[in-house]
Amino acid sequence: MKLAVIGLGCWGLVLTEMLTDNFDQVVGWSREQDLSEELKLYKRTTKPYNVQLQDKVQITTNLNEAIKDADVILLVVATSATRIVCEQLKEAGIKKEQILVNASKGIELPSLKRMSEVIKDVLPEQNLVILSGPTLAEEVLNKCPTAACVASENIEVAEKAQKLLNVAGRFRLYTNTDVIGVELGGALKNVMAIAAGFADELKLGDNTRGALLTRGMAEIVRVSVTLGANPSTLWGLSGMGDLIATCSSPLSRNHKVGVMLAKGKKIDDILNELGSVAEGVKTSRAICELSKKINIDTPISDAIYEAVYSKENSKEIFLNLMNRTLKGEETFGIK
Repeated sequence: MKLAVIGLGCWGLVLTEMLTDNFDQVVGWSREQDLSEELKLYKRTTKPYNVQLQDKVQITTNLNEAIKDADVILLVVATSATRIVCEQLKEAGIKKEQILVNASKGIELPSLKRMSEVIKDVLPEQNLVILSGPTLAEEVLNKCPTAACVASENIEVAEKAQKLLNVAGRFRLYTNTDVIGVELGGALKNVMAIAAGFADELKLGDNTRGALLTRGMAEIVRVSVTLGANPSTLWGLSGMGDLIATCSSPLSRNHKVGVMLAKGKKIDDILNELGSVAEGVKTSRAICELSKKINIDTPISDAIYEAVYSKENSKEIFLNLMNRTLKGEETFGIK
């Protein structure tokens, strides 16, 4: 059995390390300009988390070589690069029976499409699976146990991915056929993580966090159900599970963005300092545009979008959420 990992950023490297023993052959691919010096020199220990890869892991910049005869192709690239890389996979001769597992969480701009929609635009017949759940990279690398879901419209494909990617005692996988709910839960919680980081830096307290997560989930459910998701999916691993982990942990890149925004830093400086992708930044814009398109109220997302892209006082923007018009509480965020 062969695994091809497309994209060797933090999450791609951690997944490669964790899944190596599940496969006879493992090949990691990245563009030449994106490879770290350690990987270029085929060193086994790589930054930023000191990921130690086994000797059997091959590193290549040849995409044809990477995906040839692969049973599973794990796509771990920024959402903004997904369409481009899928075009490259098509040119490299990806076969429709190969299982393509997307592990990135976000919404494409300006199309406002989910990642599965983007992938299907380019590879319409591909066996496609979405991997999502509470999976903070550093904790996964440290072998802290977690669970996630593998979603596919074809349950047999999801079940095959489940068996191939499950890691006993470390990475427990559940199948799901609600691709819409799984994708939107994973993408939209990143915006709420920015809000949580902001609130934590301002030391607003645990009550605020509890209220923020609850009202944030109401927004996520409102949008997702309107777009066709099963509401129960959002209370699962890719929804509430991922929301709790990402909004509560300083390990989350999106949480870090919120912390730095609250300190008065500008978004360009924040992203330069992080040195890695924080998908919630672009997703805040995407969800605001999407919510207007489908006429759904998303006040927290709107506030984060304004805090990210506005030159106004971010603290005032955020705290104004408390002064909105009073209303009733939805049941499961559907009304």
